[in-house]
Amino acid sequence: MEETHSKSKSSNEETHFIPIEIVSEEEMGFIEAALSSVTRSSISSFPLQKGVKTLESTILLRSQRTLASCSIGRRSSDIEDSGGSHGKKLQVTESLLNRFRNKRGLSVTDVTTSEWCERQMEFILLHGKPKRTNAMKAGSTRHAELEEEVIKRVEISIQSVEESWAIKLMNFVVGTNQLLFEGLTREVPVIGLVEGVWMTGVIDEIRIPMKEAVRNPSLIDTKTRSKATLPSEAQKRNARLQLMCYKYLWDGMVADNFPSSNFFEFFRLNPQYVLSEDVKKYIASSGFHAETFGEMVTYFRNVCCLLPPAHEQLLLRYEFQGDHSLLDEYQFPYDVNWVKSHIQWCLKFWKGEREASYVSEDEQWKCRFCSFAAMCPMTDDKHVN
Repeated sequence: MEETHSKSKSSNEETHFIPIEIVSEEEMGFIEAALSSVTRSSISSFPLQKGVKTLESTILLRSQRTLASCSIGRRSSDIEDSGGSHGKKLQVTESLLNRFRNKRGLSVTDVTTSEWCERQMEFILLHGKPKRTNAMKAGSTRHAELEEEVIKRVEISIQSVEESWAIKLMNFVVGTNQLLFEGLTREVPVIGLVEGVWMTGVIDEIRIPMKEAVRNPSLIDTKTRSKATLPSEAQKRNARLQLMCYKYLWDGMVADNFPSSNFFEFFRLNPQYVLSEDVKKYIASSGFHAETFGEMVTYFRNVCCLLPPAHEQLLLRYEFQGDHSLLDEYQFPYDVNWVKSHIQWCLKFWKGEREASYVSEDEQWKCRFCSFAAMCPMTDDKHVN
């Protein structure tokens, strides 16, 4: 199977001449612009990726070392989707979690979108995502360009949800194997039980020092911007929450406390399910042998036990779409109490223990770029946090 090679582009490290703006209309058309479109930096000799096609869904993975995200249905910026229920009214007695994330769990994007504006998250669930803006399309185009430099897609038929999960877990196993031997991997799926709720995500990039005694993985997220301006503090805060959620999930996985029984029960998975020949062949191509889904979960847990916690310093990068130059890059420390408090507050909203809140007074500028402003009481000054 072919492997494509790409050269890493140099970035302009000097950012002090770059003007700061709160947001641009093109860039903030909706929450994806606030979160910034995730891009993938070009890596030399990076492994290939396959697309796994099912009767009703698509799973993405990479071949050779097969470290890729597994996303059912459609590709999103972080495996994390914010699906909608068009035109349906939410029953007062039923929580958003039960109504929209029953037997699938929350994604990290669900958490970050809620942090941006809970009312907007509620509108997304009830009415669906609005039309994509030009800035969003440009970000997707750039992402596709970077994918083509390092990814080749093939189709593999799968037969069940157990097989889709088997591929996701296998991508984690092989992705972390590449991390340990090569010092870099990307698109690593993570999953964990957080405050009693299952949560999933995909880490954009992980690096590990190859020649140092302490080898804690460094989690990195790279985002693109349509204009050569720095993000607002609200955008940076949202991105910090995203990366901290990834570390929270990663550290939980490697602590050898993955609740397999709860995992099988919540997602309605049969550990005795016999994998199809195509899936077993894919697993075997990576040097493993698994007949059943339960055996794949055992491999996954064993690998988790061998991995160290992620580094306490997290790295966030912003890239200009125009020439792929570096606009901003900064490290920030992991704060477990801060991220736990945000997750707990978010879950109260999702569980129906409190109503959705509005943006704070100093962040009401977000409303100018919200597609749901016409139906939101906030725009009539009826509710202000």
